[in-house]
Amino acid sequence: MHLHILGICGTFMGSLALLARELGLTVSGSDANVYPPMSTQLEEAGIHLAEGYAAANLTPRPDLVVVGNALSRGNPEVEALLDRGLPYVSGPQWLAEHVLAGRQVIAVAGTHGKTTTASLLAWLLESAGLAPGFLIGGVPRNFGVSARLGAHDAPFVVEADEYDTAFFDKRSKFVHYRPEIAILGNLEFDHADIFPDLAAIERQFHHLVRTVPGRGRLLVADGEPALDRVLEQGCWTPVVRFGGEASSPWRLALEREDGSRFRVIHQQDEADEDAVVDWPLTGAYNARNALAALAAAHACGVDLARGCAALSRFESPRRRQELRGEVAGIQVIDDFAHHPTAIAATLEGLRAATTRGRLLAVVEPRSNTMRLGTLRDRLAASVGAADAAFWYQPPGLDWSLAPLLAASPVVAHLHEDLDALVDALVTEARPFDRIVVMSNGGFGGIHEKLLAALEAAHG
Repeated sequence: MHLHILGICGTFMGSLALLARELGLTVSGSDANVYPPMSTQLEEAGIHLAEGYAAANLTPRPDLVVVGNALSRGNPEVEALLDRGLPYVSGPQWLAEHVLAGRQVIAVAGTHGKTTTASLLAWLLESAGLAPGFLIGGVPRNFGVSARLGAHDAPFVVEADEYDTAFFDKRSKFVHYRPEIAILGNLEFDHADIFPDLAAIERQFHHLVRTVPGRGRLLVADGEPALDRVLEQGCWTPVVRFGGEASSPWRLALEREDGSRFRVIHQQDEADEDAVVDWPLTGAYNARNALAALAAAHACGVDLARGCAALSRFESPRRRQELRGEVAGIQVIDDFAHHPTAIAATLEGLRAATTRGRLLAVVEPRSNTMRLGTLRDRLAASVGAADAAFWYQPPGLDWSLAPLLAASPVVAHLHEDLDALVDALVTEARPFDRIVVMSNGGFGGIHEKLLAALEAAHG
């Protein structure tokens, strides 16, 4: 069977392609934006990629076309598949019917932290010998791939995105997955291009809650008013809370301020001396992600102490506080943060772990929500944990970043030219500084350009 995937280099669609190949299907695809790490994964899997959308990409005629949610009417390849009467389906529906059916599905949902939490959970299950399947919106470095089938009788971990499904299905992706266990990690306003307000996203989360069976489990973060409102709409599944509140059955206590060591407390007044995590990640938000993953793994039979020990060998996914290189003591770190809350959390975690040198934040507001300017009033404050901020005004952004400089709590710079931005960073950086580049896109290959420029200046 020949499967053709539109939008194949998106993290979700590219992962579908890997699963389809593992099932023995012939897979091809097209995309307008081809860049690593997904393009590299697909090429290594022997999947043919066509750059750009065109009717010719549908020749030879595929048996089924899987349509990504970035595609809309008017796209030449979408119009061609409709005119030719080709069978088509959304990615989430294909996943549900061909991979998730009959599996114990664990869905990881939330505005932030889905990729890291799903990666953590997959690693915990793997370390316990369960050989899980997974589909994650990034590349977990413990596995080297973003998706795999795993053992047929093992749990399947899926990153459960609230973004819409396809141009012909405007429900959130996660309503297709029908999980037995769902993690609801947090919830705030995002995706302003498709949701008018937070209440609309809460309704979609409640659609997910409706699909979890009564014999299943909802692992819900405490201290999240939006999640509380979701559950108030109706709940038919046991709810287990996690976080920092004394009443929650799963709690964590930081033993280091930077979150690199913490204790897990399971059930009230119950302390396990072996339930301590000492790991390479930083940030209280990452510790909270780990707590959610431990609770889900425990529900699958993974011993808590064993799980905590496994986390010491966890490697964060690609583009999540990923060290891309170091030159003359200057580190270049890549992070996917693209929402004010995520930017602030990333910088606060790195700040707590920084004992020497400065923290230089580099931000490209690139997501659809950022392009609409919906959350721009929160951007200036989001870099408060850095020593200096370098903002990049990407082409096509319809509003100016200049007001951020006046409102910034730290020294701030604005650049519209990528090469000028790299030059400014090389001039500013000193040994022991950490340059944190934050964007949900390729950012014009800034990481490689910056490392090469640092090498030329200091090598």
